[in-house]
Amino acid sequence: MARRTLTIEEEYRAKHPTSQARYERALRDFPSGVTHDVRYQKPFPLYVERASGAHKWDVDGNELIDYTMGHGALLLGHAHPQIVEAVQVQIRRGTHYGAGHDLELEWAERIRELKPSCERVKFTASGTEATLLAMRLARAYTGREKILKFAGHFHGWQDYALPGEKPPFDAQSIPGVPRAVLESVVVAPVNDLDFVERRLAEGDIAAVILEPSGASWAAIPLPEGFLHRLRAVTERTGTLLIFDEVITGFRWSPGGVQGLLGIRPDLTTMAKIVAGGLPGGAVGGRADIMALLEFRDDPEWNRRRVAHPGTFNANPLSAAAGCACLQLVADPAVQRHADAMAARLRRGMNRVLVTHGIPGFVWGESSVFHIALGHTCTNQHGEDIRMPEGVSPIVLKTGMSPALATTLYQAMVNEGVDLFHGGGLLSVAHTPEDIDRTIEAFERAVLRMRDEGWFERST
Repeated sequence: MARRTLTIEEEYRAKHPTSQARYERALRDFPSGVTHDVRYQKPFPLYVERASGAHKWDVDGNELIDYTMGHGALLLGHAHPQIVEAVQVQIRRGTHYGAGHDLELEWAERIRELKPSCERVKFTASGTEATLLAMRLARAYTGREKILKFAGHFHGWQDYALPGEKPPFDAQSIPGVPRAVLESVVVAPVNDLDFVERRLAEGDIAAVILEPSGASWAAIPLPEGFLHRLRAVTERTGTLLIFDEVITGFRWSPGGVQGLLGIRPDLTTMAKIVAGGLPGGAVGGRADIMALLEFRDDPEWNRRRVAHPGTFNANPLSAAAGCACLQLVADPAVQRHADAMAARLRRGMNRVLVTHGIPGFVWGESSVFHIALGHTCTNQHGEDIRMPEGVSPIVLKTGMSPALATTLYQAMVNEGVDLFHGGGLLSVAHTPEDIDRTIEAFERAVLRMRDEGWFERST
């Protein structure tokens, strides 16, 4: 009798017994056993022991080419020697002084050098805090209460960021979010500048906030010229423009998307790369807007100023990592390499799909990629794709069905590749050999999925 071959899920379970045991323990401590929603994975997520460069090793000793890259924070890869050294030096000096320090000055100056629109800077502990502060500043500065955002764009988990982030984009309720908050946020249809222009003309919008890559780090790309026209519309109506560069900042170019395209937003939110892989974020912007955070010898002013405490704002450890990181990513060769590796990967994966007649496409820009299996786009010819044609924004946002996404994730992990949220982000540490191995792994994974009948099930 022929020996039965393991399914993709059975192999995943067989290769990761220690991760499964860790997860069963975690279920006693955390809701659904995870500490970040995106790490929820069926039948259980991986537990990692160590990481270096573009690779990491799980608790069962399996080596993985990593495309999670610290949720996008690690443009330099895991455990970069200069960042490790900077953190080691600082941790012996202290992690929290409860006072100002030289590293916070250097950190802010490096941001201002790379992003001239950030005339002044205020640090936060996360990207979510950064977008919350930027929105508050915009409302205080303009005297208007409403914020306009675009359907599908992600700005963290704070209340004002959630409307329109996930399909259905026009949902009228969100668990735990007051209706009054929802009514203060206007959600523009995907990439609809005509709607924006009409809505801003009403004069009650304090700011427009968006990911300047398009929703979810270029999952729903922006048309050419979109940002320049948006800048013109906001200037004409006296509306502030906030670039949420939590992911794109220092990744799309040393100066982010604004540096790449020469656009000057009024406010910029940052996190991830800005703190070199440690917790940290920032808001930067026009000096007159940031002045709302100032203390003055005027009691009336101080009652109206925008308050911003925060125990871990600019903590010395994050500042040390951030200074070391920004010094390195100021070299555009870093972004050029990561971009080239991502383009090689997107092209190679698309060729696999076309060669084997498997429905799907891979797209992205800069150093990111997204995968949609079970769908087709009219410009899938086995080459790189920035903007898939003939595909709905909902498909671009969600990528693929939960069943296909789970199975692809398991199949790729079995092959030694860790994807992130149906795609991934690259670093300067990824090599051509890593990319070629990933393409080969992808080919084996999707062929195995086809053999198990997953594409027929998805239709």
